[in-house]
Amino acid sequence: MAQIPKPSDARSERGGASSSSVPTTVLRIRSLIPSLAPAERRVAQYVVDDPERAAASSITQLAKDCATSEATVIRFCRTIDFSGYRELRLALATEAGQARGARSVTPEMASDIDPDDTLVTVVQKIAYTDARAVEETGAALDVDALREVVDAMAGARRIDVYGVGASAFVGADLQQKLHRIGLTSFAWSDAHVMLTSAAVLDERDVAIGISHSGATTDTVQALNEAQRRGARTVAITNFPRSPIGFADHVLTTAARETTFRSGATASRLAQLTVVDCLFVGLAQIRYTESRTALETTYEAVRGLRISDDRRRRRSAAPPEEPEEQDGA
Repeated sequence: MAQIPKPSDARSERGGASSSSVPTTVLRIRSLIPSLAPAERRVAQYVVDDPERAAASSITQLAKDCATSEATVIRFCRTIDFSGYRELRLALATEAGQARGARSVTPEMASDIDPDDTLVTVVQKIAYTDARAVEETGAALDVDALREVVDAMAGARRIDVYGVGASAFVGADLQQKLHRIGLTSFAWSDAHVMLTSAAVLDERDVAIGISHSGATTDTVQALNEAQRRGARTVAITNFPRSPIGFADHVLTTAARETTFRSGATASRLAQLTVVDCLFVGLAQIRYTESRTALETTYEAVRGLRISDDRRRRRSAAPPEEPEEQDGA
């Protein structure tokens, strides 16, 4: 089962500083909601919806508000890796105070789209939701797990990437980035091809499954087959305790689902954030090889771009005279 990093773990390489506007405890709870029992899920949803109120509530009041028992609240705390309600309450209170300070600088905006929203408001909400997905993913990302994945990819014979639907585009982006720095990689989105790809992997290889829900059957089956064949497996998902959580390494995104599926865009941006972190991490530890490969590939396609001189000549050229038509 994937281990969910506590907020302190995610900050291990930030010199003790935290992203004060990002409530990492709430992010962690939100990512676990689908995997919780119904009564614990009510507690989790209550905390996610109003963490400040939850922090101010006694365990008795919280249990009453969630129509459950104090024992369930304690069990919920332990499920999300807190020793008890007091520790959870302290974490929520600390983050609520940080969030209040952040809101005084940048007010928080509701992400759901309402029927009477103007187009200007729709643009603002989508931009806000997408930006938050990137920011919260960065805050929640387990740096230690990221480093292990980068090391595994750097030494791999080949890297196969699996994803369907919107996640397939993210997989293609990762494959293209890896290819540009000289790593043998493939991106697959067809269920049959994914399984046949996984079947020929071994302990020298890395397989990466990308699924927002973590429950996409095609991706889960392909990653499972790759693991069965001995490959090191990596999951990029919003829900670490979902079916894809069996992977050797789980990198968690933090995108919110909103009305009209604008969360689908946010989920891709969150996944692309993780992809960029993997790519830059790989390029950094293979600095010389990566820089040479990037320069070589840039030069290879340079002739396909319109040069500045050609653009200037085109803009300065007088318009062509129209040809005379018969009978004019």
